[in-house]
Amino acid sequence: MVDVAIVGGGPAGLSAGLFAGKNGLDTVLFDTDGTWMHKAHLFNYLGIGSVGGSEFLATARQQVDDFGVNRRQSEEVTAVESAGDGFALTTDEDEYEADYVVLATGANRDLAESLGCDFADDDTVDVGVSMETSVEGAYATGAMARAEEWQAIISAGDGAAAALNILSNEKGEHYHDFDVPDTAASVFGGLIDDE
Repeated sequence: MVDVAIVGGGPAGLSAGLFAGKNGLDTVLFDTDGTWMHKAHLFNYLGIGSVGGSEFLATARQQVDDFGVNRRQSEEVTAVESAGDGFALTTDEDEYEADYVVLATGANRDLAESLGCDFADDDTVDVGVSMETSVEGAYATGAMARAEEWQAIISAGDGAAAALNILSNEKGEHYHDFDVPDTAASVFGGLIDDE
């Protein structure tokens, strides 16, 4: 049993994993490496002048790994269903249980449909501003919830919104993830880049 299960290893899934793992939630992330980012080159990502999609993913994956997320590379989730107060996920290798699930599978909305999430008129998963679906505790991010808006920076923002809402639910109050230089050493430890 984990706190958060994330299905998808593109910008939305990795962003959700980063925020959840960094803030102490036991998190598993399933990454089949099917993201469109391998075909991308980022010129319009705030804070990044120019980087290839695959290079960006390598950095993002390292960040997620550094914060203790159990990233299950090449393990595909074949089913997600509600189970008690959480969710049961099935892969070809194992079964997992989680309190929350974040669906970040790009334009593939099959898992959201089988979970019973409501859909909007444009066939995207219907979500609120926090990216939560009609199924309590289930979130849909990126291209799943936004027709034709597949930019990496939008997807990463959606993943962060989902994780911050989960953290707010877990902490019982609105949670802000905002790091300042004075606390960087306690938050990041040996991960701080002194350059």
